[in-house]
Amino acid sequence: MYNPQLETFIQVADAGSFNKAAQERFIAPSAVIKQINSLEDSLGVALFVRTHRGLALTEAGQSLYHDAKYIINYCNEAVTRAKNALHQNKNIIRIGTSPMTPGQFLVDLWPSVQKQCSDLKIKLIPFDNTPQNAREILRNLGQNIDLVAGPFDQAFLDSRGCAALEIERAPIRCAVSVHHPLASKQELVVDDLYGEEIMLIHRGWNSYLDILRDDLFAKYPAITIIDFNFFCIDVFNQCENSNRILMTLDYWESVHPLLKTIPIRWDYTLPYGLLHSPQPSEGVKHFLNVIQRTVVSPM
Repeated sequence: MYNPQLETFIQVADAGSFNKAAQERFIAPSAVIKQINSLEDSLGVALFVRTHRGLALTEAGQSLYHDAKYIINYCNEAVTRAKNALHQNKNIIRIGTSPMTPGQFLVDLWPSVQKQCSDLKIKLIPFDNTPQNAREILRNLGQNIDLVAGPFDQAFLDSRGCAALEIERAPIRCAVSVHHPLASKQELVVDDLYGEEIMLIHRGWNSYLDILRDDLFAKYPAITIIDFNFFCIDVFNQCENSNRILMTLDYWESVHPLLKTIPIRWDYTLPYGLLHSPQPSEGVKHFLNVIQRTVVSPM
């Protein structure tokens, strides 16, 4: 599935020396050196700088290190998915889950949904929520994962080649550290944000958040906007460690135990729902129809 020398490369990078990596792999140091030399020759780049104090990654090595971890993880997941496909049941709805794409609200709905589709079962499939992995999963919905919950807009769906059933217009909230002075409040107003640094995902990710960004910039110059690239655990850690305020959703309130999600008195929302293939299977279509009748229609 991938060049096994990548695993050796990662171990050497983590260990900082050929000898330590060799001990961990239970092979001779010369064999480790041979694998790294072969990998560097095949790639045509130097991956390590050899010094008297040990090994350090070159810029090319640092780039490959992050990509190699993703490649190995994705290949291992591909094997698992292939094995699961052998036992696939057309009546099983596969829901992808990660800290940023929780499936709990579907699990909570399941008792009422199952009354209308007793022949269907759900299967939660965890995945690593990296930018590359998330894009790959959304582009291939219906193959190994049928549904993923999350926010979206039309440009997001178009760029990832998927469709969505909107569950609600989710209110945009503020997340703050439990140690932040604003954590004592049960509701915020915009004036509470004066002088604060607001973490907001980069322009172009969601048009509804871009509207919020433009309004804050135009009307509230005392608020500083800090961009970030991707919703992930690291962003929630940064919020807690930096004492900044993160624009978030109620669906993510359990992502970080030291962050408090607080409503804010404004009307900014964004679509939230179930992302699926543009051509879902009959089972997924049935499931989506039931969800629409159960959740969306009454709203």
